[in-house]
Amino acid sequence: MSEIHEFFNRQIKLWGEETQDSLQNKKVAIIGSGGLGCSLAIALGASGIGEFALVDFDEVGVHNIHRQIGFKVGDDGKAKCEVLKELVESRCPYTKVTAYNESFQDFAKRGLEFDLVIDGTDNLPTRADINEYCISNNQAWIYGSVEEFHGQVCFFEKASYEAVFQVNDRKPNGIACPIVMHIASLQANLAIRYLTGLPVKKDILYYLSFDSEGVLDTKRFNLPTS
Repeated sequence: MSEIHEFFNRQIKLWGEETQDSLQNKKVAIIGSGGLGCSLAIALGASGIGEFALVDFDEVGVHNIHRQIGFKVGDDGKAKCEVLKELVESRCPYTKVTAYNESFQDFAKRGLEFDLVIDGTDNLPTRADINEYCISNNQAWIYGSVEEFHGQVCFFEKASYEAVFQVNDRKPNGIACPIVMHIASLQANLAIRYLTGLPVKKDILYYLSFDSEGVLDTKRFNLPTS
């Protein structure tokens, strides 16, 4: 068995060597290197995907570390995308990561091509920009958001983010790490299924929340596609 197949042995048992090898030719852009972005990069970064672009203009702050699992004490003041790039590449020698220390708006002007774009941002206007960019470029993308103890995930194909959500500059309320990791893991599962050619139902919004008694509830909403 080759070294790369030994590295990905458990995944190969899921989908075979040919599919695993095909991931080396895939390119994924993760927009945002905060809570969702960190968990996404860690979950997908060692899966065998050949290239990642990590896009974020922000620096690590002490208040980020509790929920942004790619960072540790001592990283404060460093560029988030650069720190996360080093972590992902240190975990998997078969992945190339390029860090773009800039806004999504500037990144979009580069005209790069990707198999998938994943939203790891925390503000509505940037998500609206991602939505517009992906519609204009016929680009597959996965949305995720978290707040308090609830979150949402959707693989957008024909539906439009702005047709479903009101775009404003509202800031999210408090948040803890587990829900961030949970929503990011759902995004990552949709991503890896799509990239390996497994079935993925698109344009369905998944909403996860806890009720007043602490029961986890998942709702599904079919989004308008015209």
